[in-house]
Amino acid sequence: MDQGFTLWFTGLSGAGKSTLANLAAIELRERGHRVEILDGDEVRQNLSKGLGFSKEDRDTNIRRIGYVCQLLARNGVIAISAAISPYRSVRDEVRRVHDNRFFEVFVRCPLDVLVERDVKGLYKKAIAGEIKGFTGVSDPYEEPHNPELIIDSGAESIDESLAKLLGRLEELGHVRAKGSR
Repeated sequence: MDQGFTLWFTGLSGAGKSTLANLAAIELRERGHRVEILDGDEVRQNLSKGLGFSKEDRDTNIRRIGYVCQLLARNGVIAISAAISPYRSVRDEVRRVHDNRFFEVFVRCPLDVLVERDVKGLYKKAIAGEIKGFTGVSDPYEEPHNPELIIDSGAESIDESLAKLLGRLEELGHVRAKGSR
């Protein structure tokens, strides 16, 4: 049976976490891996319904995602989380319970690029003070100190980012090379 692990995408809203997570999942399934995605927005609607956006509620949400990822990973599944997960301490806590089967990907993107990409206008509203507690504007985002990979979505194409991610996972022996089963 394959060894599972958690592929944890973190970064600001609009940085490309979900896009990259979904593309990685497709590619990994094509390579014969079992994969599940825990998308931050979907988890909030189901597993974490009723939680707000206080630091305590955000931490509880991330712990829940981390717990489900850990269960999946220990059962041979590649568990992919695509949630902002703004606080370093709770991300590090989730990492510790994974027994070295945790791969953190920091999807970095400059704020001006995020504002440009933002079709809903949430960043502009947050910058104008119309939305309170918006991560990266009026609420903190703590960048990881030592992620396994940094994706610069402001400078790299999605194809470049995906190739960089898959190459690193292959190099570490976490996933099969393309064409092998």
